[in-house]
Amino acid sequence: MMKLLGGITLILAIAVAFYIYIPLPRTISEPWKLMLLDATFRGVVMMGDVAHALGLSHRVHVINSAIVNFESLIPIPNQEIQIEDILFDEVHVRVYQPPGKDGKLRRAVMFIHGGGWALCAPKLGSYDSLCRQMAADLDAVVVTVDYRMAPDVHFPVQYDECVRAAKHFLRPEVLEKYSVDPERVAVCGDSAGGNLAAAVAQHIGTDNSSTVKFKLQVLVYPVLQALDFNTASYQQNHNVPILYRRLMVRFWLEYLGADLDLVHSLMMNNHTAQEQNLMSLIHSKLDWPTLLPKRVIKNYKPVFPVTGSPGILKDIPALLDARAAPLLAEDKVLHMVPRAYIMTGEHDVLRDDGMMYARRLELAGVSVTNEHYEDGFHGCVSVAFWPCYFSVGIRAVQNYIAWLDKHL
Repeated sequence: MMKLLGGITLILAIAVAFYIYIPLPRTISEPWKLMLLDATFRGVVMMGDVAHALGLSHRVHVINSAIVNFESLIPIPNQEIQIEDILFDEVHVRVYQPPGKDGKLRRAVMFIHGGGWALCAPKLGSYDSLCRQMAADLDAVVVTVDYRMAPDVHFPVQYDECVRAAKHFLRPEVLEKYSVDPERVAVCGDSAGGNLAAAVAQHIGTDNSSTVKFKLQVLVYPVLQALDFNTASYQQNHNVPILYRRLMVRFWLEYLGADLDLVHSLMMNNHTAQEQNLMSLIHSKLDWPTLLPKRVIKNYKPVFPVTGSPGILKDIPALLDARAAPLLAEDKVLHMVPRAYIMTGEHDVLRDDGMMYARRLELAGVSVTNEHYEDGFHGCVSVAFWPCYFSVGIRAVQNYIAWLDKHL
């Protein structure tokens, strides 16, 4: 009997180890901890897919429910920070304010959370911790936007709500209410939130009706385009957690309200095949062999099939909309955006989105700091807090807050 139990235990241990273990680049931060995190997330995604297939619930709702339940367990730091849940032009936001007022005007940061335009809870867990830390370390007012998410709404709702919240906050009377210096306001976001932050910065920068402009923008591993899912970083990191290429494509399709059966076609770049006559657009806006440093291109080559699926762009016109894909903005728009801090990670499929945008901003005359982490992976900022405490995430949070402190 003991031998049987021992054999079963060994088999289970091997099965668990086989499920958890994935080959990772040797330079990635804390690989075994990342494997455990990824195995947990993959399990949640599988549960969502099963529930969706059985008709019990939408997969995104299942995944988000698990995330919210976990985030609610994270201890609340910096409890001296005062919070206010309020509506900005009918958009839900939370305002964080340091205690005490000595009559001086404060700096402010508008933060837009990531999660593929579909996941995460900005008022809980890691995002709440991050906003509290920014408010405390910068002695600043921080506003986080609780925009509605897919699958309940799709583009352009998320974009529109972030623009409305930003325009409301930048109104002189609102800034005065919160004792904010109108010359010292930044917009910040990570991942899909970085996408929205970049798009909001473009809108505010070119909107003549906005008398107050953002001074800075901080984009943390932003997703900025959906025309090329075979950039050097997509090819290099397509199977690196926690944001696999397939998952990123699914997020895009959910955001744009499109058919998830198109995942494989987009992964193969069938929507931008050479027959689509998009080469001039691609070469002018996201020609990564020209825009990226040679050290990250390595030996990767562009992948654009000769023939593809011409109906995709017709069915999903937002793929070509700069409000959804800020990397597609014209140079004259980029020239109007504020000074930028763009964080990228070597082991992230979105690395090249951020690097290309940094280069295009520089060419448009915008001052850019591209902070690149050789051991970085997607989502590292969100796992800088309890219970993960990834070292690269802690460094990333400290460094971008230090940059804000210096320049805002």
